[in-house]
Amino acid sequence: MEFKRKLPIPKEIKELYPLSDKGIKTRQECVATIKGILEGVDSRMLLLVGPCSADREDAVLDYLQRLKTLSEKVSDKIYIVPRLYTSKPRTSGNAYKGMLHRPDPSGEDDILKGIIAIRQMHLSAIEKIGFGCADEMLYPENHRFISDLLCYVTIGARSVDDQQHKLTASGLEIPVGLKNPMNGNLDALLQDILTVQNSHLFLYRNWEVESEGNPFAHGILRGYVDHTGESHCNCDASGLAFACRKMLDGGVKNPSLVVDCNHSNSGKDYLKQVDLARNICALRRKGEGGLRETIKGLMLESYIEDGNQEEHGAVYGKSITDACLGWEKTEKLVLELADMW
Repeated sequence: MEFKRKLPIPKEIKELYPLSDKGIKTRQECVATIKGILEGVDSRMLLLVGPCSADREDAVLDYLQRLKTLSEKVSDKIYIVPRLYTSKPRTSGNAYKGMLHRPDPSGEDDILKGIIAIRQMHLSAIEKIGFGCADEMLYPENHRFISDLLCYVTIGARSVDDQQHKLTASGLEIPVGLKNPMNGNLDALLQDILTVQNSHLFLYRNWEVESEGNPFAHGILRGYVDHTGESHCNCDASGLAFACRKMLDGGVKNPSLVVDCNHSNSGKDYLKQVDLARNICALRRKGEGGLRETIKGLMLESYIEDGNQEEHGAVYGKSITDACLGWEKTEKLVLELADMW
């Protein structure tokens, strides 16, 4: 392994690209709102929506501007938090790993430029559009480069059993959504959530640190993959009831679940997100099995154009990773969900 260069520490990057006082207030309000939803004080849907990967700032900000206009139309029923995922866990190690690795999808990998690019994009989302956003914590040690900008963090299905991810999440002051493991084991998910909600003494970025525990850690149901590689949904009526009961009976603070309408729940068929979202809302409205008090929101993969394209594709606003709902379908669905929640 070659040590190529020493990178600036997060404090130095933050000083070079600071968040304004107005931006600080915007973020604080976003974090407080999400916490209110997870506590059950705010009855609105938490909707985490955005591209599978935030690959280029111009298209992402265009998408966010559209999303901001839409959010104002549904603000009484839905609280929208854009997902700007800048690091991607890849099944194939040679695939595009996100803006952190490659700030220009058609260029070369450059971690330092990537760190700056993702910070500038999250800054633009807050300062220019007024959106506090979510990102995936793929690398716990990198979180602090944008820790003052994020309102929500997810830990993916491939990372959720990792000790360092959970201990780091226990020290965050923002809500953390933990996806169920790839095999769908909800007992393991429950233990993961409890671990994040507890305090810990551990090693982080060459410091001995102590966390207080994160009472806003919660589960995200994303479906699962069996031993043959086949995807299965865990957000049908029985699956949701089982998961909700796990949370309600498991000693979790602020028992909450968000349902990811893509990935294994849709069998990677992005168009199925529409019917899944409708069905989940309908089941929740019935209120059976603890769904109404536990299901707090949905996650959708959405961009400007339908589907996806190759990594070096030239279609503006079209995903270069997993296929996404295009803007027209997204807007129509969100307006519909506002009437169903």
